[in-house]
Amino acid sequence: MFGLLGPNGAGKSTLINILAGLVTKTAGRAIVWGFDIDQHPRNAKASLGIVPQELLFDAFFTPFETLELQAGLFGVPPARRRTMELLGKVRLEDKAHVYSRTLSGGMKRRLLIAKAMVHRPPIIVLDEPTAGVDIELRQMLWAYVRELNAEGTTVVLTTHYLEEAEELCDRIAIVNHGRIVADTDKHSLLSQAREKRVLVVLEQPIPAPPPIEGVTRVTVEDGNRLDILYDKTRIHAGSILAGLAAAGHVVIDVTTREADLEDVFLELTARA
Repeated sequence: MFGLLGPNGAGKSTLINILAGLVTKTAGRAIVWGFDIDQHPRNAKASLGIVPQELLFDAFFTPFETLELQAGLFGVPPARRRTMELLGKVRLEDKAHVYSRTLSGGMKRRLLIAKAMVHRPPIIVLDEPTAGVDIELRQMLWAYVRELNAEGTTVVLTTHYLEEAEELCDRIAIVNHGRIVADTDKHSLLSQAREKRVLVVLEQPIPAPPPIEGVTRVTVEDGNRLDILYDKTRIHAGSILAGLAAAGHVVIDVTTREADLEDVFLELTARA
């Protein structure tokens, strides 16, 4: 699973549309599953299944008819179509023969995923697939995506829910202003974060944050709780606690928090 992350307008959807043949690129090369999109456009498109960000569907087709038509457009012969199987995978078999316009937003999202899989593509691109869906549907979608990935399908995911990308993806690229500012495996990316946080509870309230050399920011909460942000390349938590003790403060509780993907994302995009 490959995560493609970036702020709004960074170029994620443009890249996906170039791969899908919906946007003409101005320079460079793009190769999908070994097929150059300029030299072998049909083979490149056949290697991709794309779930768009928008809910695109024909209001007067049923889910069954939608998948049958999509399979026909990709040249899948009737004997090899698996329309009801796909509808069952996304839990829409009971809605197979109702008009698509009667489906809820979450059901329409599931129908788009089934639509992208009719021709058995080796790569599926999910462009903000869980935007605006409830927690139960989100978990169901990810269970199905994990199943696809386990069966050998490469999944490319764009999302603004960074905790999803951190949980699901093996490799992550971050795009900012049309340029890739990071492209590595998840664990290497997380290790790039320089800032850590330590939460300290003091025995007695203090009127103002104490000065601590090498610390990025200190905020006081509820009088005796310190939220300390520090650069781990310059100072470590032990030195911070020693400094507090030297200043006469008694520490009764300490909690540290490692950087997550959101911290790295903000750091890289701000730096770029």
